[in-house]
Amino acid sequence: MLMENDSLALGHFIAKHRRLFVLTGAGCSTDSGIPDYRDADGSWKRSQPVTYQAFMGETSTRQRYWARSLVGWRRFGHALPNGTHHALFRLEQQDKLQLLLTQNVDGLHQRAGSREVLDMHGRLDTVRCMECEHRSPRQAFQQWLLALNPSWAQLDAADAPDGDADLDGYDFSTFTIPPCPHCGGILKPDVVFFGENVPRDRVAKAMQALDEADAMLVVGSSLMVFSGYRFAHAAAKAGKPIAAVNLGRTRADPLLSLKIEQPCAEALAFLCENESATGAEKIAQ
Repeated sequence: MLMENDSLALGHFIAKHRRLFVLTGAGCSTDSGIPDYRDADGSWKRSQPVTYQAFMGETSTRQRYWARSLVGWRRFGHALPNGTHHALFRLEQQDKLQLLLTQNVDGLHQRAGSREVLDMHGRLDTVRCMECEHRSPRQAFQQWLLALNPSWAQLDAADAPDGDADLDGYDFSTFTIPPCPHCGGILKPDVVFFGENVPRDRVAKAMQALDEADAMLVVGSSLMVFSGYRFAHAAAKAGKPIAAVNLGRTRADPLLSLKIEQPCAEALAFLCENESATGAEKIAQ
């Protein structure tokens, strides 16, 4: 349960700073049915995700990935925004947002209405050819996978993070993966895998937004991955205050001005409580 002093502190933090640089992670989407990767100590809950090197270098890895994705996409592709996404959209409506940088690949911030969003790790709803750079919708690719692998259509498994499914004990060597229809190249989700670098232009755009912001707000991220932590480090180095809403430890704990250890939607609910006045304004009164 969110304590009143936590709500007051977070409301005052938001009210005090005119332009916020917001960084979000997997904790934002758990209420939408998408599992997260880490526990309260910031440790992996399961084996680490597939690496870029393994995906590109091994046919067997690609077969396993796409077979599990075929099952996982059925629910992931229909996930809906939750209270956290709607609350952060309210910040944009209130002109309090410099940029929303998300580590998530689910597109739920945009589905909630947010426009000032930068998808640091890309989007899972797009498939990219690694040879010719052609991009196509993931939903269309799903239908292609099902047509080539009809015996997999009725399989089900527990959801895993980012559209994956815990589909183990199967012979993935029979799974057929189509090549790029334009050049025959390898098709990959248009997301940054572990072992792959975030594009430099995205990092530069995010750093510019951070430079122009008054403060940083972390929502639902342990910041254990450097691609996210670097922004907290840069904010602290620039003397910008940082608040975090996260269940459990974050890598940036020593840098924080304020930390709220509560579920994201619960902690940010005050932003949506009164449509005639911002949550921050209500708290600040």
